[in-house]
Amino acid sequence: MTARHLQIFVEIYRTGSITKAAQNLFLTQPAVTRALHETEAHYGVQLFERMNRRLRVTESGRRFYAQAVHILEAMDLLEKQMHNWDTQGVLRVGATITLGNFLMPEAAARFRSSRPQVRVQVTVSNSRSLQQALLDNRLDFALIEGTVEDTNLHAEVFGGDRMVPVLPPDHPLLEKEHVVLEDLAGCDLLLREPGSAGRTYLDSLFAVRGIVPHPLWESVSTQAIVQAVHRGLGVSLLPEQLVRAWIDAGFVATCALENAPLDRRHSIVWHKNKNLTPSALELIRLCRAAVHENNEGEK
Repeated sequence: MTARHLQIFVEIYRTGSITKAAQNLFLTQPAVTRALHETEAHYGVQLFERMNRRLRVTESGRRFYAQAVHILEAMDLLEKQMHNWDTQGVLRVGATITLGNFLMPEAAARFRSSRPQVRVQVTVSNSRSLQQALLDNRLDFALIEGTVEDTNLHAEVFGGDRMVPVLPPDHPLLEKEHVVLEDLAGCDLLLREPGSAGRTYLDSLFAVRGIVPHPLWESVSTQAIVQAVHRGLGVSLLPEQLVRAWIDAGFVATCALENAPLDRRHSIVWHKNKNLTPSALELIRLCRAAVHENNEGEK
């Protein structure tokens, strides 16, 4: 028993004729007759009485019609919803802290202007949590700072930024002509929490030089770290975008770091088995466009 059998029965019921039903459904009369016989045989009931070459619906036929109509309506609704869900559904997107602050709001606002019926559900968290959410299919894609190592995740580079030293305005290192990573490691370090993109990047940077950092502070909040630096509690390394306003205001200070590259890459990441919808691809395009425009504006 298929939806086609139900459609044929309903059309016969409505027209009262196998000939008219066949014409309306663009089928042959034998095909319609065969489908009706198959339906009656399947349920073990007679749906129509044949009298003088005319059809008269039976009580079983009337009951069957009432159910068949609802089933076909439900199937039609399901078809419409599944075909249109990408224009009316929900996109689940993740972003690490810097990208969640500076890129995602702009891209999401542009997306809403073009596709207002699609809700963009955003999770701003650290890199480790976002990657796990992608693996668990709790996110469709994510914008992640730094590298992605899991082989089940597909990552495409779409931009980058740089980390900068963050020091109290009166810190002695600001008087040095040449500052190296070891100088910072010798201070009280105030760092982001393990699992964050920035912390992962810094841990690898320290490891290359054989340095094992022992942070005085570990925080999920960039603002808390900046406030602590301002109070002279230690030094940090943070994304420049997040701290530029504080630096320009003199709240904290920065300096050049000579022996360590502090440039990072940003990636758009999704599970390698994930089929991205047109809406997801459109939001990714807007993210790339926003990065390009920001880069052009800085030139």
